[in-house]
Amino acid sequence: MGELSEAEEEAARSAILDRALKMRQPSELPLRCTILDVNGNVKTISGRFKKSDLCTEHRLNPRDLRKIDVPNLVPTILVRKEGILINVLHIRALIKADTVILFDTYGSTETRLHSIFLYHLEGNLKTKSTGLPYEFLALDSILLSVLSALEAEMVFMRHLVGGLLAELEEDIDRDKFKKLLHYSRRLTAFQNRAKLVQQALDEVLEQDEDLAAMYLSDKKAGTPRAISNHEELEVLLESYSKQVEEIVNESETTITNVQSTQEIVELILDSNRNALLALDLKISIATMGIGFGALVASFFGMNLTSHMEDHPYAFAGITGMAALCSVGISYLGIRTLHKIRRGGLSTSNGHPSAKRGSWKRNQMIGLQLARLHAVGKDRWLSQ
Repeated sequence: MGELSEAEEEAARSAILDRALKMRQPSELPLRCTILDVNGNVKTISGRFKKSDLCTEHRLNPRDLRKIDVPNLVPTILVRKEGILINVLHIRALIKADTVILFDTYGSTETRLHSIFLYHLEGNLKTKSTGLPYEFLALDSILLSVLSALEAEMVFMRHLVGGLLAELEEDIDRDKFKKLLHYSRRLTAFQNRAKLVQQALDEVLEQDEDLAAMYLSDKKAGTPRAISNHEELEVLLESYSKQVEEIVNESETTITNVQSTQEIVELILDSNRNALLALDLKISIATMGIGFGALVASFFGMNLTSHMEDHPYAFAGITGMAALCSVGISYLGIRTLHKIRRGGLSTSNGHPSAKRGSWKRNQMIGLQLARLHAVGKDRWLSQ
């Protein structure tokens, strides 16, 4: 494929810029919403509403609804005058003092998660015995659904990775190693999502004004909370933040095990490659020794007079000398190779400290292998 000319590059840049600007412009497509009333009953299922009407009715900015339009954004929890706008993983919702609005984007593949969450949300809003305000019941259901989704994905990834690590202990296969690389990327992406969720919760916890403003029922009743009076909400958010942090730590541990396995597999493959190279060198040295014997025989194969043709022991002597030289050269070459290999593994210019360092490195590798084997087996058996 030839290089693009300057005019073609400029046209390509203009097309990309035009497409990006169109994506940034407000969309006129209506939003599908499911609305729950103060008693937890569903008033509207997948109703279509214009963004301008939603902004006017709920006192929102157009840029707030723009975050709802795109589901794969950074998780956010925004506190507004009359509501709490949440966009975390598969949930996009607006919580008010007496209403919960769930946004459903077109082409969403999370219908099952949305249905399970809606069923749990209805039951939680109808429960009045907890003593929590309406908005906190809705927030608790949302965060519980997010936490459940993260835990389910973590358990699934742990089963996949644990089984693959157990298989790699028995046999190192190229396809298995590719799977391990793929799972490592998925784990990294999952860890990033979990960290972003934790970061969104921590950002809210750091803002006392936002925490006080999230008491929507008190604000609607005309008794807004003081900035420092938000213990109930702080405890609720901190509990979920700690649980998300545990999931992040577990994913970090799993990623560390995967990386350790990759390093050990690479060491084993390097060792096998070095063994093959050493075998090739030994064969080359033996071939050189045999070639020296053949060189001696070639000297006497020339059609020249050497005055040894009639000697009774010339053939036996020359043959023995050629064989002895071939064996000697091969022995010296292989012995030199062994010295070089031992020097590379155990000594550095003959210093004893290098021997101790190599022994310690080998001991650390052995301990790491044993620890990885024990952890992998325990987790696999526990699951």
